[in-house]
Amino acid sequence: MEADHQDGMLETRLVLVRGQVQGIGYREACVCHAQALGVTGWVRNRMDGSAEVMLQGSPQQLANMCTWLSEGMSAALVDELQVTEVPLPFTRFDQFERLPTL
Repeated sequence: MEADHQDGMLETRLVLVRGQVQGIGYREACVCHAQALGVTGWVRNRMDGSAEVMLQGSPQQLANMCTWLSEGMSAALVDELQVTEVPLPFTRFDQFERLPTL
C-alpha cells in the first residue's frame, strides 16, 4: 500500500504494548504489517517485557495499525495498549524499522 502522508493528514503516536509480546516474532510481524499499511516509525522491546512502537501516518493508517497491535498476531497476548499522541513538531520518519531493546 502506498503511504498516505499528506502534510495535513500526518499524525504521530507512541504506543506501549503490554502483555506477552516478546520472544514470539511480534516486532518482525509489526514491521511487516506497518510496511504493508504504509506506516513509518519504529518498534522495539523494552526491558520490562513490553514493546514500544512509534507510528506515523494518516489517522486511518494509525487506527488500522493500533487494531493490529492489539489483535493482529495470534501468538501475542496483549493486555493493554497505551496510545499517546505526539504533538507537533515531530520527527518525520521515512521507513518503519526494528530498533534494539531499550
